[in-house]
Amino acid sequence: MYGRYIMIFGAMVLLGACTGNKESSNVQTGVGQETVTFDNQNYANEPTPGTEADFVVNVGDRVFFDYDSYSLTPEARTTLENQVRWLESYPNLSVIIEGHTDERGTREYNLALGERRANAVKNYMIALGISPSRISTISYGKERPAELGSNEYAWSRNRRAVTDIQ
Repeated sequence: MYGRYIMIFGAMVLLGACTGNKESSNVQTGVGQETVTFDNQNYANEPTPGTEADFVVNVGDRVFFDYDSYSLTPEARTTLENQVRWLESYPNLSVIIEGHTDERGTREYNLALGERRANAVKNYMIALGISPSRISTISYGKERPAELGSNEYAWSRNRRAVTDIQ
């Protein structure tokens, strides 16, 4: 009989702990994100402003290219304009533009195409007002695919330039 009372008491204690109204608890999130206070109503996990996570989530860090092209599409220009606005808010940050290609073509050809893509992004950012001293470029060609596979979807995701915050 006492065992039953102990079990009921234990269940009541657990329920009380679960339904208690704590004002907040702090949780450390990942790199580039701030400590977030949870308060039973707000569970947002926003990245810290001015971090690479903020850039990726709120602006977008990559633009895509058509096959065998380094011309900026209208969508790419819009993304880059948003990147420039963000960078203007953080003048102490610099970027590295990575040029990438899909797997088709020789290593040498793809390194050159990746370089042209990275430079197309750099030149557009400079034209929009970002100092050239804040931008460097590198080409990875086909060496660092974002999407594995030998199909149009994978190729389209790999034909890109990525802006990395430094």
